[in-house]
Amino acid sequence: MIRRRTALSVSAASALLVCAPLLTACGGTPRAGSAAVLDDGRITESQLQAQVKDVRDAQRGSPKADQLVAASGQLTQNTLIRMIQFKVIERAGQDNGIGISRRAVQRARAAAEQQSGGAAALRAAYLEQGIAPDQIDGAVRMELTRTALLRKLGVAKVNAVFTRTSKDLAIKVNPRYGSWDDTKGTAVLAKEAWLRTSTASQQPA
Repeated sequence: MIRRRTALSVSAASALLVCAPLLTACGGTPRAGSAAVLDDGRITESQLQAQVKDVRDAQRGSPKADQLVAASGQLTQNTLIRMIQFKVIERAGQDNGIGISRRAVQRARAAAEQQSGGAAALRAAYLEQGIAPDQIDGAVRMELTRTALLRKLGVAKVNAVFTRTSKDLAIKVNPRYGSWDDTKGTAVLAKEAWLRTSTASQQPA
């Protein structure tokens, strides 16, 4: 029971549009040095690679290092998806009058640690989702924001809000990572969608 509740809390960070957007082939070209461009800024290649490095370093320091690395072959793409999703969630929260305090994040993290059997166990659970220890507070903040939006708006409306917010942000992804699809934002989990899209593209016609 404890493990399942923790897994739901962690995996929710990957399901931010209640089901997350796909990365598909082609798309606009962001300016040099950008992994993605949004109307209020950008995610730089260096920011993306720094998060990926944090995860890889944490994975290599884990007793399950080989297993974790082998299971995260698309870490860069999945990390970028998560970073964009966090931007969408944050903007949707702001637009709907939802703010999450630092204290609320600390309380939620402490509760999750207790449920999972301690801080080390929680860090391990997040790491399995491709989230490094120093990225956990951000993931918790976005999950709290998502949950607050669900409570305020309901599932059907919050999906529409996330899709509209994604469109409003005018997201452009560097073609090396694909292109952002706003209309499929509620289709499937980001990692599963990317893998299925990748696999399907390799099938013979």
